Amino acid sequence: MSQRTPVAALLAAKKSLLTLAGLFPLTPQGLTTLLVSSWALRTFGYGSMDLVVFALTISALTILISCLFCTVGFGLSMQRRIHREMARLGPSEKVEVEVGYPNETGFSMPSATISPLVRLSWKITFPDSIETRTRLGEHKTLYEEVLPQKRCLTDLLIREFLVQDVLGLCQFSWRMSQKVRCQALPQLNAIKQLPRLRSMTAEDGMPNASGQPEGDRLEIRPYAPGDSIKNIMWKVYARNRQLNVRLPEHSVFQSTRTIAYLLTSENDEAAAAIARVAIQSGALGEDWAFGADGYEQPVSDFAAAMTAIAGSRGLPRAHAYGLDRFLEKAGSTQPTHCIIFAAAEKHARLDHLRSTLSAHAGHCSLILATDSLQDKQAPNWWQEFMLRRQFSPNMHSQKPGCREELLDLLTEIGQQVESTVVIDRETGVSFDRSLRKV
Repeated sequence: MSQRTPVAALLAAKKSLLTLAGLFPLTPQGLTTLLVSSWALRTFGYGSMDLVVFALTISALTILISCLFCTVGFGLSMQRRIHREMARLGPSEKVEVEVGYPNETGFSMPSATISPLVRLSWKITFPDSIETRTRLGEHKTLYEEVLPQKRCLTDLLIREFLVQDVLGLCQFSWRMSQKVRCQALPQLNAIKQLPRLRSMTAEDGMPNASGQPEGDRLEIRPYAPGDSIKNIMWKVYARNRQLNVRLPEHSVFQSTRTIAYLLTSENDEAAAAIARVAIQSGALGEDWAFGADGYEQPVSDFAAAMTAIAGSRGLPRAHAYGLDRFLEKAGSTQPTHCIIFAAAEKHARLDHLRSTLSAHAGHCSLILATDSLQDKQAPNWWQEFMLRRQFSPNMHSQKPGCREELLDLLTEIGQQVESTVVIDRETGVSFDRSLRKV
């Protein structure tokens, strides 16, 4: 028999504690009312025979017990009804939303069945970072709306229902799961279009942007059997009687195939949005392959790429680093060029990225994404005085996109990549490795 890991056992214990806490019918306000009323009834109602305190405490306990029975009874009846409603509906259709925009999930509840003495509310607890709203529609029906804050991809939704009386003394909560395909894509903000991204590979072709596709004839060597007479330098032969030929140089051309990869981290929503725009706008060209952490198998289909972007944020835990596996699967016998999307901040994945860049035979371009570029600000003197501590520059928690830290990052990793671009998602402005607008 297989044994559960400590992490799985800890999660199971946490789930059990949450379930038991939800079944406890009193709120902190209700528990305080119960303890104070019982103490006052025993001390003054019976001990001192104070009839006023006796009447008040009995009334408070009566209201508390009435709210308790009303809340628990209504909660049990609603639990069975919601369970039957979900069983009747079955698996819902795929829910496709975008971060920052509300959308309905298809779940609804008639508001006419809710008692006026209690309130019914619910929220989605899995996946996380989802704000749940209810909208009153036709026929007095409550429709569920979700407002995701981060991208996600899941086949399961877990809702936590809460029944509470109008006085806030008692409550009854439970959780229900529903199998539904939910995909939330990152928000684009001001990013609407990207320049065409092309990979560069070593072959015979165009030596520079102004050259011809067949290459410039710059290499000079002695004539050999089989060389075309069109390449012979006849003027040189007339002077010194030596046959030399001028041949096209071994140059670089623009490859039509592009491979791209999304490197995930804690604050990678902007990087995921840039990758989404690159695929939607056709910036990767006609022949491309895309991958992300958790989805190392290269895909060339738009729907599969959107699924990889949404699912790259692993739930309930983050995916492992997979750029090495992606390059092995997407690379050919010749060196390839890879475009990497990552967050514009220092994180643990960058150490793995440096190792990959050192071992990769081809070239890589790095696109760093952020939500705001800001300067590091020192605290005011009154802040230091009130907090009674000395602030050092390394102790400030800056948002991702600090110019000083980003310049240090570009200096460290910029030597290992062919090109680096920084894109601000809020403004849509691009910067070079010196943080100058391009």
